[in-house]
Amino acid sequence: MPFVRISGTLLHYRLTGPEGAPPLVFVNSLGTDARIWDAVIAALSDRYRCLSYDKRGHGLSDAPDGDYALDDHLDDLEGLLDQLRLNKGTVIGVSVGGLIAQGLALRAPHRVAALVLCCTAPRMGDVAMWAARIETARTKGLETMADPVMERWFSPNFRQHRPDELAGWRNLFLRTNPLGYANTCATLRDTDLSADIAQIEAPTLIVAGGADLAAPVDLVRNCTAIPGSRFEVLDGVGHIPSIEQPARLAGLIQDFLKEADHG
Repeated sequence: MPFVRISGTLLHYRLTGPEGAPPLVFVNSLGTDARIWDAVIAALSDRYRCLSYDKRGHGLSDAPDGDYALDDHLDDLEGLLDQLRLNKGTVIGVSVGGLIAQGLALRAPHRVAALVLCCTAPRMGDVAMWAARIETARTKGLETMADPVMERWFSPNFRQHRPDELAGWRNLFLRTNPLGYANTCATLRDTDLSADIAQIEAPTLIVAGGADLAAPVDLVRNCTAIPGSRFEVLDGVGHIPSIEQPARLAGLIQDFLKEADHG
């Protein structure tokens, strides 16, 4: 299991696929870890160099004290890319991972060949919502929010017909460090890239889930302020399409990269 320390913060990562192949960098959502991308990576790693990692506060990575700013996540990601000598790649992020992807395209456009933004927006939620979520996580843990979160993450069809998978992903959520979760909620509370993303020049695929209650289609549509971006809706899919419909998502990514001449 590979680990690297970036400015004192331990990050867990996985790197698969042929050396020298075009890099794909996957960034996970709030309350998950890199495993949400496994099925997509399995479909793409024969022709792409695929990097996934647990962002700070999640999985096997460190959960430093204090609120996390977007720049903290960007420092981690750039440091990881430097360590692995991945100078430029396609960044694929879901939810807060998509916000991190947008931030990297703005801060370091030379590192971003293309973007895939899943179930995300330049601004997600509002200060009051995230403040309440932070308070709950810090004082009561994650148990009380687990079932409502599963309703936002997954479509009714998934919850009805794939109960064992639902139970497993619920376990993953509950094993997230509550303070790491709260500190990442602060990233969402404090970040608004709405006025900035029109500056992004990287080819961009935007993917919304038709059954996503955490980032509804109209919210995700705000990402289309990125010039020339392509917008797709996966009907019947919730907040984490890499879990519900990985083959469909992988197909969209591969077709998009071919059109953008990045694979």
